[in-house]
Amino acid sequence: MLKKFAIGLAVLAIFIVPILLIKGRQFAPPPPFEFPPEVVTSANAVSGEWEQLIRAVGSLRADHGVMISSEGQGTVKHIAFESGQIVKQGDLLVALDTDVERAQLAAAEARAALALINATRARELLERNAVAKSEYDAADAAYKQTVAEVASLQAQIDKKSMRAPFAGRTGIRLVNLGQFLDRGNPIVTLQSLDPIHVDFAVPQQRLADIRTGTLARVTTDARPGVVYEGRITAISPEVDAVTRSVRVQVTLANAGEELSPGLFVNVEVVSPERLPVVMVPATAVYYQSYGDSIFVLKEVKDEKTGALVKRAEQRFVRLGATRGDFVAVTEGVAPGEEVATSGVFKLGNGTAVIVDNTLAPNPSLNPRPNNS
Repeated sequence: MLKKFAIGLAVLAIFIVPILLIKGRQFAPPPPFEFPPEVVTSANAVSGEWEQLIRAVGSLRADHGVMISSEGQGTVKHIAFESGQIVKQGDLLVALDTDVERAQLAAAEARAALALINATRARELLERNAVAKSEYDAADAAYKQTVAEVASLQAQIDKKSMRAPFAGRTGIRLVNLGQFLDRGNPIVTLQSLDPIHVDFAVPQQRLADIRTGTLARVTTDARPGVVYEGRITAISPEVDAVTRSVRVQVTLANAGEELSPGLFVNVEVVSPERLPVVMVPATAVYYQSYGDSIFVLKEVKDEKTGALVKRAEQRFVRLGATRGDFVAVTEGVAPGEEVATSGVFKLGNGTAVIVDNTLAPNPSLNPRPNNS
């Protein structure tokens, strides 16, 4: 009986064990799934020195600029300039009618000549004691009075001839022949454009970083892509009590008169001291609310194949200033380390990567887009 039972168990084992093995394999947990490598571009972190810049906005001001106005009353008799003309210092711009004043001047000169004769005769008589000194004093005073009248009339005539106080370029003419002008009526603007000045303000915290002679770069959207260089020529000795800023003046050469007074400009003051930095392309930074990170690419040995593969190592970093397409990393990345520069949103800590820089962008510290 026991023999038959043993034989039955053996036969049952022959059929049941294979079934159990098959079912066991079907319900066994699958092997761990590994994602395929991600394709990224990369670049090496580079050490360098950056210029320390103080950025500000300002406006251009002529070296000399004035609105020429009428100093007297009268009718415009002669206009000696054209709009936009270059004039020299002392050149006649506008002359008013002076016929009445010249007639009065001729009469005053005649009175002065007669007064001179009387004063001379009185002096000769006084030397011979033939006349009282009081009579000589009266004749001399009358002569001096007529001389003053001549000078006054001549000054009135001169004021009716408006001349350029300095060399420069005239603006648009605001008067016409035959027009009556009162005192203070505008005639034309006159601007001396070479050199030209930039006025701007810097916060009081940066006052120690600027000094006379410091290099400054100026750009304006009126001349896209052109950078003008000048030097700080003046710093205001007082701090504005409202804005807590200091007025600064930069002087630029403007021989071609490309820059005009009143233009809005961007100013970069270049500090003589340079800042050592470790820089990476800005696209390498993975910006997140809980911290910025960069994926450093490391070559490690694959546990299965033993081959060297690149894997991403996520590092949280501290960022500094930006320049063009680059950002400075103050903590977290060392110079020479390879970092992912595109596709960082697809990566995680330990992700396998394949580097393909065929279409990688070429970052620059001074990018100049074609459409600008």
